[in-house]
Amino acid sequence: MKAISPRKICFITGTRADFGIMSRLMKDLCQVEGVTLQIVATNMHLSARHGMTVDEITAEGLHVDERVEMDLSGDDRRSTVKSMSQCLGGMADALDRLKPDICVILGDRYEMLAAASAAMIMGVPVAHLYGGEITEGAYDDSIRHAITKLSRIHFTSTEEYRRRIIAMGEDPSTVYRVGALGADNIASMSVMTLGELEESLGMSLSDEFLLATFHPVTLEPGQAAAQTRALLEALEERLGQTKVLFTMPNSDSEGDTVASLIAAWAQRHPGCVKAVASLGRARYYSALRHCMAVVGNSSSGLTEAPSMGVPTLNIGNRQRGRAQGATIVNCEATRGDISAGLDMVMSREMRDRCRRNPDNPYAFHGTLEAIMKVLLSTPLPLPAFKPFYDVAW
Repeated sequence: MKAISPRKICFITGTRADFGIMSRLMKDLCQVEGVTLQIVATNMHLSARHGMTVDEITAEGLHVDERVEMDLSGDDRRSTVKSMSQCLGGMADALDRLKPDICVILGDRYEMLAAASAAMIMGVPVAHLYGGEITEGAYDDSIRHAITKLSRIHFTSTEEYRRRIIAMGEDPSTVYRVGALGADNIASMSVMTLGELEESLGMSLSDEFLLATFHPVTLEPGQAAAQTRALLEALEERLGQTKVLFTMPNSDSEGDTVASLIAAWAQRHPGCVKAVASLGRARYYSALRHCMAVVGNSSSGLTEAPSMGVPTLNIGNRQRGRAQGATIVNCEATRGDISAGLDMVMSREMRDRCRRNPDNPYAFHGTLEAIMKVLLSTPLPLPAFKPFYDVAW
């Protein structure tokens, strides 16, 4: 591939998750004639408490052009808003220095709303991965739709989501159904053996372990501690049968509360439970490959785990409304419901069925290539005005 004209493409990344999804796209764009890749790292990437995952970016041979610091010391909504304002100002300075032609933003987190707002006001077109989706339990849902209206190029994971963005007034010629990059990455990635993963973690896992991630549900304030305890109590009943590998939550409101409970629980069960701030892309996908099931409320359980043929126990309302395949079991965030759900996803019957018939509505052949084609072929600069597209009723 080749760009139709020289262009600076700037990726903004705030978490281990969005970088893990976009890293292969970044690397491939680096090799394209006429493309200058730029990377702005912010939020959890620059936090020692969250694993200082900016080091994972540089470890992959990529250069971080700008670092936008955010104060993550608070654990409430007011602190989140204040850190957003810090990100907004930092993004203005970073974009002013880099002067990109396109900004690529993934997802629906609050730092991405700040980044998209800064880019729009500074006249930098935003290419957004993955609008149109629904997650009713989190304020991310509203943020995602807001970023859609701030963006000029839209990549969706399903046709339903493409239609939803068009219904929001976006020109159909700018909305591309490309599938989920995470699912595409899995199809092309080699993973560690179980022995290599165990050595990397310093823990024996056997082939009977659960991969768990639990984030606070931001539209259910004050419930994070009770929901986390319910999960841990249900898991503790099964520590004789299985081990648990936990990845820590995002820097959302009440995220520290969840992380503290998980860390304390892991310390009480050495050898059976391990909690890590970040697994990194290679170890996370390797854990997905070898685990018996995914447990929690991360989008990865819905968008990536199915491609591995691994069942997912999706807990609570955080992902409510998102498309699901047949490998997903849903339950309420109570000890009894979680326990019943664990019985289902840990059963040999369901595990065998998921292995035989992986069902992922987000899978789409040639996702990475489709995204690259749009980023390289879009004529620049884009017109300053973005007309509203009215759907015929």
